[in-house]
Amino acid sequence: MARGKRELRPEMEQLKGKDAVKADLYLWLQAFVLISVAVVLCFVYLGRVVTVSGSSMEPTLHNGDILLLHSDRGSVEQGDIVVLTQTSFLSEPIVKRVIATEGQTVVIDYTENSVSVDGERLDEPYVAEIMTQPAFSSSSVETVTVPEGEIFVMGDNRNHSSDSRHPDLGTVDLRCVLGKAQAVLFPLSHLQTIH
Repeated sequence: MARGKRELRPEMEQLKGKDAVKADLYLWLQAFVLISVAVVLCFVYLGRVVTVSGSSMEPTLHNGDILLLHSDRGSVEQGDIVVLTQTSFLSEPIVKRVIATEGQTVVIDYTENSVSVDGERLDEPYVAEIMTQPAFSSSSVETVTVPEGEIFVMGDNRNHSSDSRHPDLGTVDLRCVLGKAQAVLFPLSHLQTIH
């Protein structure tokens, strides 16, 4: 036996093995907690991923597109594409374009095929077809002033969209907004950033 080395008894070796397992478990637990915190922070501050369901945003977005969202509700502006929840209206998240924010007045004229906000007709190159009056609308001109803390949203596919024009949805509280769409991640053929 070399000088300065002592032979370990079997009990000591076994104890050392148990300590090694405990140390490994502790390291794995630390890694799990750190990863969990990082994922939660990413969802809260950076964004989340949502799948488009339905055709209400065509031709801009398509059924099955996977979107990256930025979770900052406070910076929602006119023209943004947002994902919101309104479980009293639909059980799944809804993807729509913000037409007006609090205090703005929206005028929808079906005979003129126009949407105006605060007296200015919107330039909407993303709308693919002439807008027809929905069955639930009793007038060819609708006027809505958006209450404080709310937004007015519409789908780009106006004739196939349940949006703020529908009496069961109406204007949407900003607290219902999950986030703003930043990009289409999948399918790769639709990969794009959203402005």
